[in-house]
Amino acid sequence: MTITLEQVNTAPYKEVLALLDGLHEHSPWIAEQALAARPFASLAQLKHAMTVVLRDAGKDAQIKLIQAHPELASKTMVSQSLTAESSNEQSKAGLTKCTPDEFSTIQKLNSDYNAKFGFPFILAVRGTRGDGLTKQQIMAIFERRLRNHPDFELSECLRNIHRVVELRLNDKFGAHPVLGNDVWDWHEQLAQYSDPGYREKGQLTVTYLTEAHRACAAFIVGKMRECGFDDVKIDAVGNVVGVYHAAVPGSKTLLTGSHYDTVRNAGKYDGRLGIFAPMACVRELHRQAKRLPFNIEVVGFAEEEGQRYKATFLGSGALVGDFKPEWLDQKDVDGMPMREAMAHAGLNTADIAGVKRNPDNYLGFVEMHIEQGPVLNELDIPLGIVTSINGNVRYLCEITGVASHAGTTPMNRRRDAASATAELALYLENRAAQDADSVGTMGMLQVPNGSINVVPGRCLFSLDMRAPVDTQRDAMISDVLAELAAICERRGVQHTLELTERAAAAPSAPAWQQRWESAVQRLGVPLYAMPSGAGHDAMKLHKIMPQAMLFVRGQNSGISHNPLESTTSCDIQLAIDAFTHLINALAIDLQ
Repeated sequence: MTITLEQVNTAPYKEVLALLDGLHEHSPWIAEQALAARPFASLAQLKHAMTVVLRDAGKDAQIKLIQAHPELASKTMVSQSLTAESSNEQSKAGLTKCTPDEFSTIQKLNSDYNAKFGFPFILAVRGTRGDGLTKQQIMAIFERRLRNHPDFELSECLRNIHRVVELRLNDKFGAHPVLGNDVWDWHEQLAQYSDPGYREKGQLTVTYLTEAHRACAAFIVGKMRECGFDDVKIDAVGNVVGVYHAAVPGSKTLLTGSHYDTVRNAGKYDGRLGIFAPMACVRELHRQAKRLPFNIEVVGFAEEEGQRYKATFLGSGALVGDFKPEWLDQKDVDGMPMREAMAHAGLNTADIAGVKRNPDNYLGFVEMHIEQGPVLNELDIPLGIVTSINGNVRYLCEITGVASHAGTTPMNRRRDAASATAELALYLENRAAQDADSVGTMGMLQVPNGSINVVPGRCLFSLDMRAPVDTQRDAMISDVLAELAAICERRGVQHTLELTERAAAAPSAPAWQQRWESAVQRLGVPLYAMPSGAGHDAMKLHKIMPQAMLFVRGQNSGISHNPLESTTSCDIQLAIDAFTHLINALAIDLQ
């Protein structure tokens, strides 16, 4: 029998408890306490109420709940004494049909896990889409989580319980994230394209204007046309642009989108979520034959990550007139200039200036993006409202000393470039930690032609420094560069710096931030405001029009720029619903 929210809100207490039976393994007290928050405005609000009860219950109660769960592929399962819910979930994951070797492997993992943590391994085996992980995926996650710290693993078990309960509630309410599933599937389909050298390893890497990059653009073009966009094209820098026309010609445009290039060995959602989620909304408008009092323009930005060439934000930068002609002469590691790569892709560099947008034609820019951090995941909140994008500065640096024999050069006579760099790395770490929300990273570090028995004569490295306020960032930069000079003088080495990126902090436009807040409130999930430590295309559009961003919770501690980057189709559905509320409210405001 399908439950309705009205039943939960109005039926007698005991009747509702019976309807919600089986959510938490042998632990009805969580639903009992959550019902004290009736009435619920949405299923999402009911889900969150249950996470709050468990969060506030204390560690002893949390461990007791975890211990009430069965082990995966356990003897309990074999004896058919699992709860109906657990039996169904383990069956969907194929754990009821393990081979002898698989059963033995999982039993060993169960034993090792219990010995280390003192409670059973909990995993939402139905996965991020809800239709089941494979046994191979389950065992890989099991092995990875065995390496976690006990405190972290306790929290990870609770997060997986929340996901189990979310899916069980969906089943009871007959609630299916249809659009979230579609968008989840589109990410999987797009991830089939990857650059040579990575594709063969099963890794996702899509850098600017490679064959895989062009295949991604073609995929997005085709999907936009399927969704019902009126105009679809690839512009002079490789951006994929789709426009869904307003009810009245000549109306202004709401701009949205994100990037489809990736870092090396990337996750599937960074950037791409902000392209596909609004595309799903446009598809629904098209299916309903509904037109709004503004155009919706979705842009898949061709380049944001700066992986193939030194310049970054090539896609969104072109929209604001920030594409420098000298960038065309930059070369990739194979020596191919950018202008040659663009010509090979069929792009006309003479048309780049025409990509620039006139802000008078636009209402603003909004972007949806996976958080790329642990905050929302740790708080068990699906969506976050971005208040500002941190300003950042990037340098490519070189320290030059003297390469000499490692055995015959006394320690006090060395001019060691790597040691000087290491000293700076430690200073950078300590200096960034002095400020709230400042971060400093030395993400690239290389000793060219280094040998085990040679004192390093050269060291190449990068500096990336960010803060939510430009003055705070610039103070950190000044201190770090001064320390670099002092280290080099004391050690008798030389240094060079090349500034490759400087982006101002981009605070969200208050009116557009409020629109996101209103949309999220309508979903019944908590409002959580947060800065963005990562740079985004929105910080480029910020130069010419108001902008605001919505973050979507990531799984696996919110990790990003990593194959473990993930989110659920339920959270994707909430983001799509939030965007739908935003555009509907905007339509009312403009009438």
